[in-house]
Amino acid sequence: MNKLSTLTTEMRNSNSSNIDTKSTMEILKVINAEDMTVAQSVQAVLPQIGDVVEAVYESLKQGGRLFYVGAGTSGRIGILDAVECPPTFSTTPDVVQAVMAGGTQAFIEAVEGAEDDEGLGAKDLEERGLTELDVVIGIAASGRTPYVIGSLNYARQLGAKTVSLSSNTGSEISKCADISIEVMTGPEVLTGSTRMKAATAHKMILNMVTTASMIKIGKVYENLMVDLKVSNQKLKERAKNIVATITHISYFEAEHILERSNYEVKPAIVMIKTGVPYKQAVAVIDEAKGFVRQAIELAEKGSRR
Repeated sequence: MNKLSTLTTEMRNSNSSNIDTKSTMEILKVINAEDMTVAQSVQAVLPQIGDVVEAVYESLKQGGRLFYVGAGTSGRIGILDAVECPPTFSTTPDVVQAVMAGGTQAFIEAVEGAEDDEGLGAKDLEERGLTELDVVIGIAASGRTPYVIGSLNYARQLGAKTVSLSSNTGSEISKCADISIEVMTGPEVLTGSTRMKAATAHKMILNMVTTASMIKIGKVYENLMVDLKVSNQKLKERAKNIVATITHISYFEAEHILERSNYEVKPAIVMIKTGVPYKQAVAVIDEAKGFVRQAIELAEKGSRR
């Protein structure tokens, strides 16, 4: 293991060395200036992120799943991204999962010692029924968390695709992964507080991975969330607006069609654009493997026969 003090994320930031003497606005300007560098750090690792997206895409196509594994802040970031996939993309909760050292209880309260147990990382993935079709992304700003190392080693033994996400070069978890992302965000405003720049970069990367992967498997039409799961009033209104926007009909017409399509946006779009009934719209969407553009083409071809 690397000594903690030698890691970039543990070094002192000269730009904030006297931050305790500054006014409120001066403190905020220092933090903001450091945050502005995060997107550039992410930009530098876009090729590696692209490799991860392709791996996740191939996995999802074959019925595989995506697992985020982490401890502390890293685990919480995984949870934040995973829980948003079902309402955004109508995926089942098992498609993108977050596995956190100490379990879900650790989301709000630290579980002592959980992150130091390599065996626990392997055990938690084993309990989730990990297979060779799955992708595991181990997240650790330091790149040295034993829980993450254990989970990645277990995943590799099974033949699952492994990815490491850290903010230090030559990290320990990079040695355990098929694809390594080392996003160099540099020393934090508060020394060692990787909930700041490192965590922001990691959240941006997870956003990219799931969003790009879901686009590639047909969960998006134009730039709209056509596979959203309408589970509350806000999402019901969003569904109406999406249908009205794409098809250029009125809000009230969109509402009427959505009532006939069980508030499923994709069938509603196909119904309006091609004039086919709900059951046929669902059938062509299935035939098109979920892609709305192809489903519309199939429905139009069928109506010309």
